[in-house]
Amino acid sequence: MAGSGKSVKSLEILQYVVLISFILYFGRMLFIPLAFGMLISFVLFPVSNWLISKRFPAILAFGMPVVVVFLFLVFVLFLLVNQILEFTREWTSLRSKLFEAIENVSGLVAQNFNYSAASQKVFLQNLLDQSGGKALAFLQSMVSSLSEGIFTVIMVPVFAILILVYHKLLSQTLYSLFPADKRESIRQVLIETIKSYYDFVKGMALVYLSVGILNSIGLAIIGIPHPVLFGFLASVLTFIPYVGIMAASLLPISVAWVTYDSVWYALYVIIVFGIVQVLEAYILFPYIVSNRLKINTLGIFIAIILGGIFWGASGMILFIPMISILKLMADKTEKLKSVSIFLGEG
Repeated sequence: MAGSGKSVKSLEILQYVVLISFILYFGRMLFIPLAFGMLISFVLFPVSNWLISKRFPAILAFGMPVVVVFLFLVFVLFLLVNQILEFTREWTSLRSKLFEAIENVSGLVAQNFNYSAASQKVFLQNLLDQSGGKALAFLQSMVSSLSEGIFTVIMVPVFAILILVYHKLLSQTLYSLFPADKRESIRQVLIETIKSYYDFVKGMALVYLSVGILNSIGLAIIGIPHPVLFGFLASVLTFIPYVGIMAASLLPISVAWVTYDSVWYALYVIIVFGIVQVLEAYILFPYIVSNRLKINTLGIFIAIILGGIFWGASGMILFIPMISILKLMADKTEKLKSVSIFLGEG
């Protein structure tokens, strides 16, 4: 009978895990902007409280910090677009260099592997024909991702302002879900959650500062002009997953190519950014952020992977503070003690 009871309990846990996973995955259009809005509102809550203490109107105290953060994100987007425009201005000179490099590579292949230029042309044409059928699906995926991104950008500041405006109502609703003797513990968890989110943002700022410094040092070593500008620009744009670092690398790559008239310096830029990205993903980010959140590196990696599975690139950012909330709740709950031990620092 005892074994049967344990199996039923395990089955219930599995059902809850499946249900929560189902809700998280299919509700990502709501939960991603809501989670970003909550993250921003928690970080800006002390600022709003300070503005209220200085007798600012409530709507201004809650709305102005969010607007400032939103304008900062718009500025980052402007930098991204500006990078693309700068690259297009360099395209005329780069195109001739690109064709020259392709011809050189084609000549080396023909000379060393006895594979004629005509055969290479036929191979490339067949490759383009095969990939052409996938181009429409790729474009549809890009349009879908762009529309989701625009929706998220619009809704994040809206959710952040509404959460700040209705924070007392939301707190009372949360307290009402628990017995009276548990409400003080819930209040402490809520306070520690806000502090945890704030520490997470500070950790992220330290990571981006470190990435900017490493980028600048690497670019300076290989002799790229304006290394600090390009290094910190790439660091800021790293906030936009995947696309940001690609766009940020275009300008220094083109400058390196035009300045030194050699494809090798463009490859050196790619190598520098690649090494820094590996350091950021596997050393700086887990070590700095996990230390501030008091979560071990294994827990951080699990959060990143699960976030990527459920919510893509956004989830890789959002699941880290979420797992810190889980850790805070586990610290206060006897039934979740094993989770607290697993996520803790030992």
